[in-house]
Amino acid sequence: MATNKAAPAQQDDPAPGGGRMVDVARMAGVSRVTVSRAISHPHQVSPATLAAVRDAIAKLGYVPNLNAGSLASRRSRIVGAIVPTLSNAWFAETMDGLGEVLEDGGYQLLLGQTRYRQAQEESLIDAFIGRQVDAVVLTGVSHAGTVRAKLRRCGMPVVETWDLTDDPIDMVAGFSNRAAGAAVAAHLLARGHRHLGFIGAEEDRALKRLAGYRETIAAQGLPDVAVCTVTPPSSIADGARGLVELVRQNPRLQAVYCSNDTLGVGALQACREQGWAVPGRMAVVGFSDLAIAAASVPALSSVKVQSHEMGRRAGQMLLARLGAPDSARDSAREREARIVDLGFSVVARESS
Repeated sequence: MATNKAAPAQQDDPAPGGGRMVDVARMAGVSRVTVSRAISHPHQVSPATLAAVRDAIAKLGYVPNLNAGSLASRRSRIVGAIVPTLSNAWFAETMDGLGEVLEDGGYQLLLGQTRYRQAQEESLIDAFIGRQVDAVVLTGVSHAGTVRAKLRRCGMPVVETWDLTDDPIDMVAGFSNRAAGAAVAAHLLARGHRHLGFIGAEEDRALKRLAGYRETIAAQGLPDVAVCTVTPPSSIADGARGLVELVRQNPRLQAVYCSNDTLGVGALQACREQGWAVPGRMAVVGFSDLAIAAASVPALSSVKVQSHEMGRRAGQMLLARLGAPDSARDSAREREARIVDLGFSVVARESS
């Protein structure tokens, strides 16, 4: 009796864009199996063969039918990633690094933006699970309890980024925001500043930087930090307004830590407009060390984090998990690799 079977990966039916795999194979001078491998697992094919297959695909306008392959392998070869916003360069750099690694591994990247709304993150998670993505990359480690439970229950690989935790949903690649805030406080205190302020976006990671900053300053018995929070995504104008507000709160203010470089550049702008010498009257430190920090006048001190490498590492962790047999997933080596601390460094420039 005949039985229905899942279609083989990359079968030779006409593709959505027209043409057939057999035509690509004939033009490239390879087998259909090699064409299928070049499409699904490009890293397993020699550069010369891959170039020939891609050239044939381009000339024929061939678009592979990925549905057949996903039915056979039960993989979509899509990774879903969620960021607060792509309007900020630091998140874009992370997604760029992630995309590079996934592309080399034969996976596509599907992006979603929360616009800093936790409810939107849960909605995107539901959409990704419904579309059967193979893995998920999240920004931060603070999520609704339902999100954590849902992702753990479905069992797909997950990497959280842009923070650290001892209890990740699955894996985490990032740095300690709290420790970064403490390091900035130590930097400013070492330069003799005693009246300090903070301008930051009202979101979890920035508030952790504030907590570390505050704790270090309080430990020295100094006055509490003057704080101005802004609604994310933050702008240069927010930084300028924020610094003026802090000086209104504390006219003796000597230094300000901004939770990102955009706010830091705004604080420098306010100093120019108010005639405050930097760093003589006011020291300024930013966060993330974008190119604009070094190009500012005066050059902006900042906290350097490995935004691009963070994305690359997240991609590598996912590919390692996706390529591992089920029996290897609980090995001691893999457990050790679940938490990756990429660290940070304070880059001191003219502004502090």
